[in-house]
This record gives sequence, structure tokens and C-alpha cells, in this order.
Amino acid sequence: MGNIVAIVGRPNVGKSTLFNRLTQTRHAIVSEEAGTTRDRQYGKSEWCGREFSVIDTGGWVVNSDDIFEEEIRKQVKLATEEADVILFVVDVRNGVTDLDEAVANILRRTKKPVILVANKADTTEWTYNAAEFYALGLGDPYCISAATGSGTGDLLDLVLTKFAKDTTEEVEENIPRFAVIGRPNAGKSSLINAFIGEERNIVTEIAGTTRDSIYTRYNKFGFDFYIVDTAGIRRKNKVTENLEFYSVMRSIRAIENADVCILMLDATRGIEAQDLNIFQVVQRNNKSLVVVVNKWDLVENKTKAVMDEFEYAIRNRMAPFDDFPIIFASALTKQRIFKVLETAKDVYLNRKKRVSTSKLNEEMLPLIEAYPPPSIKGKYIKIKYCMQLPDTQIPSFVFYANLPQYVKEPYRRFLENKIRERWDFSGTPINIFIRQK
Repeated sequence: MGNIVAIVGRPNVGKSTLFNRLTQTRHAIVSEEAGTTRDRQYGKSEWCGREFSVIDTGGWVVNSDDIFEEEIRKQVKLATEEADVILFVVDVRNGVTDLDEAVANILRRTKKPVILVANKADTTEWTYNAAEFYALGLGDPYCISAATGSGTGDLLDLVLTKFAKDTTEEVEENIPRFAVIGRPNAGKSSLINAFIGEERNIVTEIAGTTRDSIYTRYNKFGFDFYIVDTAGIRRKNKVTENLEFYSVMRSIRAIENADVCILMLDATRGIEAQDLNIFQVVQRNNKSLVVVVNKWDLVENKTKAVMDEFEYAIRNRMAPFDDFPIIFASALTKQRIFKVLETAKDVYLNRKKRVSTSKLNEEMLPLIEAYPPPSIKGKYIKIKYCMQLPDTQIPSFVFYANLPQYVKEPYRRFLENKIRERWDFSGTPINIFIRQK
């Protein structure tokens, strides 16, 4: 099961640079100005064969002086609730500041493991300055330089030792797991209640041991699956949270533990940035997707044109992955609730679908011959054979070419689209690999 590492600290200590270093991306926008991180706050990291999620809390600070401290405080609190390990980043060159002390105050109270990371120690001289951070009362400062990467390997080794030993859950493997996700008030709880109804006695609830996701077994009307329910978890201090950060954090575990994600949108509010944040987490984890536009009963004008417009807007915002079903439903009136379940089941089966090698070659090779990859520097690229890889998490196809390095992204998308046109992989991401024949 996925562990979550949260990076906390005051602005401009290098949280994003560390985030980029750990997730090996250049996604977060890094600049000298405080509070510039906005967009990419979530990524995957792998070290010594263990995969875990990294969250950069810097992305959620509302940038204004009076509420700055308050916001940081909220985030640190939320991070301590949701994450498994907390990296508290401070800047060796600035020493201890009031904000650092404010953050340390919260962290000293948490039961979660906290690692004090002294960043920007590019040379040994700076390492001596790190001693003053002992004053924060959080143990040894770990000196690293996120920019050059020095010390980050040792830091990761340490992080792995802090993860709780994985406890396996009593969840049967070959039964699909559906997660209902979305921002607060989109109607997740109502949808789950509409599925399960009041007959909760036919339901087995297995609390995910350390994980807080509750698996609810749903087994009637020819369906058999687990709902990974995050909607009803710990509502105690919901009101004070920064809701955007909160719902993304809450969704991450549910998404990582599911096969198919049912993303709820609110018909009365349209798509918001936060929905896209949650969608990005779904994509980055290669999960299948069904989009449910809930509260459709509240929309005044329910014409086909309005539906089409809504659908177009959703696919447009989520491109390039736009091959997923969209269902207009109402959890309250139970309109099309069954359709949601059927669709989720179909999407799960699409995820497991196999295309025989002969069929694949028969359909794809003539197409490739008609539209070969564009030649580069006078070299012609030939694809002679393709197949679907066995036992992959999502459908993955490999095309064998003489010059695989020259096949660019647009052509891969072309191949993917052609596969989707011929076989129904709706709702599920596809991998296209080009390899040396």
C-alpha cells in the first residue's frame, strides 16, 4: 500500500526543488519568489524498489502576509494527519526564523516521524551552520542540497526506515475496487448510500488497517466489488481545513488503492481547478476513470445540447486522455445510479482486456503502412510487428521498430487512438511502447 511523504516548511526554503529531486521531474515551477509553487503538488517517488507518494504542501499557500502564517499552520496540521512521514525543510543559509519555530511547534506534538532537513548546504562550510537547528527540538538536522542532490540518497534511506511495516488487508485480490472521489459536496456520500441503500447488513466493512480507507463489499444484483470509501472518514475538523488541499490529500489514498475511480462532478458548479487536481492524481496512478456529473436533477435546462456542451467541456479540460464515459446522474433521486455501476464494471473489464497478437497485427499493420511514422533526417522508420504485453497493470502494447528513438509522442497518440477506435478501452489508460525489434 502506498505511503505518503509530505514536505512542509516556510516558503522559499527549497521545498519544490526537493520535490522535483525526489519525484525526478521538473514539474513544480521553481523561482526565487516566495509562494510560487501552485500547480504540481503530487508525485510518485521510488527508492530501493519501494514506491511512495510525495506531496509538496507549498502549493497550497494563499499568498498574503496576514494569513500566511495561519495557512502554513493549517497545512502542517493537515500534513501531520494525512502523511506517514514528514520532511520539515529549513534553510541553512538563513538559520532559524520565527516561522520555522511556529512549524516546529506543531511538529513536536505529532506522533508521526518527522525528519528535519537542512537544505542549501551546498558546501561543507554550510554544514556547520546546521547545528543551530537543534534548537527546534526535532533531533538531528539532515544536511542536503536539493539543487545539487547531495545528501538526498541518505535522506531517502532514512525515509524508508520510517515507514510503518506494511500490514496486508483482508481484501480479496481479484475483486474490483472502485473509489468514489471528488471535491467536498459533490455528493460522494450520497452516491455511496444510494449504492448500498439502507441494507448495510449485507455489507462487510474492512477498515484498511493503517490506511483509513474503508472497503465496503457490495454483492448483489449480479455485482461484486469493493467500494473504497473515503467519503465518510474522519469528519471532525473538516470545517477549518483549506478544502482544496484537503480533498486532494484525502483522495490520494483512495485512488492508489482502487482499480476504477468514479470522479463526481457537481452539475451546478461545472469543472473547477480542484477537480483537475484530483484527475491528475488518477492519471499519474494509471487508474481507470468514470466521470459522474451529479445533481443533474437540479439543472434547469436538461436538453441534449446542454449535455453535449457539458461533456465537451469536461473532455476538453482533461485532454489528452479523453476516452472515458461520462454519466449524468442524481444520487438523490437515484437516477442512472445503476448505470454508474454497470459502467464502472465495464471499464474494469476493459482494463483487463486482451487483444490477441494476430488480431492486433492484422488490424494495425495495414494502418501503419498507410500512415508510417514521419521520417527523420532521411531515415525511414519501419514497424513490422506489435503485441499486447501480458500481465500489466493497464493494457500495454509494444510496437517493434527499427529506430524506436525516432518515434515521437504524436505518433504514439495516433497509434493509441487507432487501438481505441477498434477495441473498446473506454475509461482506461493505455501504454504504448516502441522497442527495438
